[in-house]
This record gives sequence, C-alpha cells and structure tokens, in this order.
Amino acid sequence: MKDKITIMVHSDNMDKLHTALVIANGALAMGMEATLFFTFWGLHRLRKGQLEGGQLSRHNLFRIGKWLLRQRMKRANAAPVHKLLADFRTLGGKLHACEMCMRIFGLKPDDMIENMVDEYSAVGTYINEAKDSKITLFV
Repeated sequence: MKDKITIMVHSDNMDKLHTALVIANGALAMGMEATLFFTFWGLHRLRKGQLEGGQLSRHNLFRIGKWLLRQRMKRANAAPVHKLLADFRTLGGKLHACEMCMRIFGLKPDDMIENMVDEYSAVGTYINEAKDSKITLFV
C-alpha cells in the first residue's frame, strides 16, 4: 500500500469541493500521492466557467449563505477553489474524470477546463487507485 490518498468527488457543492482540495493538498504537502476522481455532480465543477459554481451543502439561506461563507473565507485568508486546484496541479496531484458519467451528462473533453483532467477513466481505475491507497474518501 502506497503513501497515497484517493478522493472520490461526487458532489458539486462548493464547500465539499473546497474540503476535498484542502485535504488533497495537505496530503501532497506531506509527501503523499493524491488522486481526485470526479464523478456524477462533481464533474460539473470541472466544466469551463463552472469551477467556482455550486451551492453550499447546508445553510444556503436563499443563496446568501454562499456569499457569507466566501466573505468569511476571504477574511480568514482561506484560498478559493481555483487557487486550491492550481496548487493541487502544481504539487503533482492527479485528476480523473469518470467516462461513464461524462456520457450520462452529455459532456465531452472539450467542455472541461483546459489541461485539467489527467485521465478520463472508469470505475476500475478508481478501484485500482483506491486499493493502493492508505486513505480513501468520498466527498
């Protein structure tokens, strides 16, 4: 088993994506390998122009909650999602997108953020990554 973390990103909620990226970057900074496997609703965050989208998983308060959370994050100097994702890429993290879910949602590689996805893969790839990981998470 490798010193590695594999995170399945199933949700398109802003706070859940932020959490997945913080954990993955923490693992990379500690010398671990990190893989994010985007599937179902999580794929939507990888579409061009959609990275900072998504609602909160809780306390959305008619969309005011997201604005309030962003203000609090800014005051706390918490990195926004686009910065966390850039850091993830710079630190050597791998990003996979589920081919089956891409077909379900009618998404093509051209719909995704340029140079973001390392591999369009299937469940077997996720299972191989996960079984070789010390840590697996579902977000």
